[in-house]
Amino acid sequence: MITIEQLKDVKERTDALRRYLDVDGKKIQVEEEQLRTQAPGFWDDQKKAEAQMKLVKGLQKWIDGYQEVKTLSDELELSFDFYKDELVTEEEVDQAYAKALETIENLELKNMLREEADQMGCVLKINSGAGGTESQDWASMLMRMYLRWAESNGYKASISNLQEGDEAGIKTCTIQVEGDYAYGYLKGENGVHRLVRVSPYNAQGKRMTSFASVFVSPLVDDTIEVQINQAAITWDLFRSGGAGGQNVNKVETGVRLRYKYKDPETDEEEEILIENTETRSQLDNRENAMRLLRSQLYDRELQKRLAEQRKIEAGKKKIEWGSQIRSYVFDDRRVKDHRTNYQTSDVNGVMDGKIDDFIKAYLMEFSSEGENE
Repeated sequence: MITIEQLKDVKERTDALRRYLDVDGKKIQVEEEQLRTQAPGFWDDQKKAEAQMKLVKGLQKWIDGYQEVKTLSDELELSFDFYKDELVTEEEVDQAYAKALETIENLELKNMLREEADQMGCVLKINSGAGGTESQDWASMLMRMYLRWAESNGYKASISNLQEGDEAGIKTCTIQVEGDYAYGYLKGENGVHRLVRVSPYNAQGKRMTSFASVFVSPLVDDTIEVQINQAAITWDLFRSGGAGGQNVNKVETGVRLRYKYKDPETDEEEEILIENTETRSQLDNRENAMRLLRSQLYDRELQKRLAEQRKIEAGKKKIEWGSQIRSYVFDDRRVKDHRTNYQTSDVNGVMDGKIDDFIKAYLMEFSSEGENE
């Protein structure tokens, strides 16, 4: 049975969320922004109209999210009072508390994701490290982990490119995760993931260490302006491999986009390479490759901004993108994040996509400045 202090904590956090989110201000703002959608000729500029509708929808989601917290908080208080009159059981009060607490924590977490990019979907690319079959198998396990996470959280995940390993696993894959805040939640997965296990591919049953890298970038939509130099683009066509019927293998539906990127600050040049084999339509694959290019270019600008912020916040714990972030030690039944020191013994659960506690620990540590605004 919960205590009066736990009830007070829920009520205080509910009131704090109303202030943090400025719910009253958002209600006024929604009314004002909705009036703009009723103006004559609103849909004449479709891109501008879609951006406006997205703004209204985003504001309304915050209001609805708070309203759910408020309702559950009030229901908990009512249950607590009803228990005194023996109208509900201890178990029912505890269930009401667990539900209210989970909803509050989820909204508090989302409140930390305030950057424009945080609200977007994301592109998640996994590359196997050196080590052949062992690391390629590890990369495929990570792919499954993220696909399971996306499914359990209601996100639409699609594989836009996949290169299978020589014997097992994958060499590389690109996953598009569509839905609100996918980038905000998954941005902390950026880096090197290390696996330690007794290898099923080693005849001596030796303990092996494998690595795979994960790169996460925002998935931009048509409302985000990204400058692309069309003259810097070249295309290659190729036959898509793997399953998919005769058409996939005989027709050049796969596309390879090469983009000569020039850093506006350093003038350094590099080639961005994007392959897309998602559909049997060459046109659709071209369009998606362009979307992935826009996402990568947007991400580069975002990383520059983050780098500037990190210089300003030099006193805070340094985040190294691309460094080893997490170890998965199978025979010790341990998964540990080296940035937050959060760890769990539920290895099977983690590999089935239960990584929310790692995500939460990362955001609590590295997005805490959001609370102080």
